[in-house]
Amino acid sequence: MNTHQTNIKVRYGETDQMGIVYHGNYAQYLEIGRLEWLNAIGMSYKQMEENNVMLPVVSLDLKYLKPAFYDDILTVSTTLIKRPTASIEFSYQIHNSSGELLTTAHTKLAFVNIKSNFPMRCPQYILDKLQI
Repeated sequence: MNTHQTNIKVRYGETDQMGIVYHGNYAQYLEIGRLEWLNAIGMSYKQMEENNVMLPVVSLDLKYLKPAFYDDILTVSTTLIKRPTASIEFSYQIHNSSGELLTTAHTKLAFVNIKSNFPMRCPQYILDKLQI
């Protein structure tokens, strides 16, 4: 499907006393990957919000295979799993600069109308940008 890669440098504040990335930071890395994926198709959260669309995360699944360390350059590969309907699903792989697979993940986000706070279908203008 549609994959985009983003590089992230691990900052000192993202690590614990052992210099290992704290597990809670991975959700932020995935969000960065999604934001950059959206930018790559010509869309942004800001544009969606201006059109009364928000994308709350409804599920998050992470599998930690190997640790990431302070100052590592991580590559987050974000892949759209299938054509969005009322939700959008992504899979992720995070590799270090040596190419080692560190983490795999999956997220599901729901399309929600900001004004009504009710679920909605993926807007056509987003589907048009996907070319799938």
